[in-house]
Amino acid sequence: MAETGSLARVTPPNLSSRNVPFDIVSTYHTLLASDPDLTMPVAAIESLVLCLSSQPSTTISETLDLLSRATSTLKQHVANPISLSAGTDLFQRYLVTQLNQPRAQAGSKSSGYLGLGGDFNAVRQHLLSNGRLFVERAKASRNKIAGFGRHFIRDGTTVLTNGGSRVVGAVLRSAAQGDPKGRVGGVRFKVIWVMGGTETANLHSEQDGVEGTELEGRKTVDALRKLGVPVATIPESAVAYSLPQVTTVIVGAEGVVENGGIISRLGTYQMGMLAKAAGKPFYVVAESHKFVRLYPLGQYDLPIGQRVIEFRVGEEGQVEDDGDAMRMDGGEDEGIVVEDREKVKDGVGSGSVQANLNGPKDAVDFTPPDLISGIITESGVLTPSAVSEELIKIWF
Repeated sequence: MAETGSLARVTPPNLSSRNVPFDIVSTYHTLLASDPDLTMPVAAIESLVLCLSSQPSTTISETLDLLSRATSTLKQHVANPISLSAGTDLFQRYLVTQLNQPRAQAGSKSSGYLGLGGDFNAVRQHLLSNGRLFVERAKASRNKIAGFGRHFIRDGTTVLTNGGSRVVGAVLRSAAQGDPKGRVGGVRFKVIWVMGGTETANLHSEQDGVEGTELEGRKTVDALRKLGVPVATIPESAVAYSLPQVTTVIVGAEGVVENGGIISRLGTYQMGMLAKAAGKPFYVVAESHKFVRLYPLGQYDLPIGQRVIEFRVGEEGQVEDDGDAMRMDGGEDEGIVVEDREKVKDGVGSGSVQANLNGPKDAVDFTPPDLISGIITESGVLTPSAVSEELIKIWF
């Protein structure tokens, strides 16, 4: 079957020959690099579809085992697999559900389910075609969310947001452009965009109109300004200062967990706490393929390692003065991590000990459901308490 749609956009080099083993990790990164608007879960699902189409299998059990092994390999090679896991796990469940669907062959006298007996090639083609359909539906969900989310932005609104969420950008652009088909004009609003990490270092040059390095969220900021939307960029330390001017807070998420909370980029939790204290509504926009079966109880209950808080001391025999101990210039701290001191003595550097942990730039935090006013999805607007029910619908 010829590949259509977005899956025909990228043909990884390792698909050209059956003698070369399929590399799902490089395929995943190729897909992400080829389309800046592609999210991690959708790229992972596309990679799995390409894996299924390139690897020979003769039974349903072998096909599902191949899918499971490819998913595990992909998760092991991504520093933060939470968002990716939500998409791959849901995709696997979707395929299993499809196998249990009754036969739909016109004029066929056979009964039972697709996965029971019959021509396996037909089963395989059914899985691949439905996998591609799943990908297309996942991509279309962003436009549906934008249609719902723009109704939360009215004339005179000032929106506070952070990061580089594509779905947040879609909502803001939809509000600015309006809906020509529905004869709804754009609204006049302002945006306060919270920049962090390397973004803050280039904040001054950006405000002066000087071209700097490519910043996360910078393209969305530029696109909104071209649409006539006034956008202000602030550092993370100015969130509380900006709140008296803010009407509503809208953020994206890497994952929506079972209790209705979200896992998102580091700093989202403090935005939620400050918005709650200031009495500002805090909305989350996220696709349903980011709903993940996790139930974290706090910040340190996430299934990933993070290198955010590190207590350091000087090397033995070295006395640090106040200037060395308080590094405020953003330079690299050369102290030794306390927990790794014994490992360093044994010749193991702290860098190798924590090489697979997320640093502050890539770290995430958990925002509990009591701070969230609503979750905007392609299915509509959910309260945090309704997330568990939605997960049951998706999975069961």
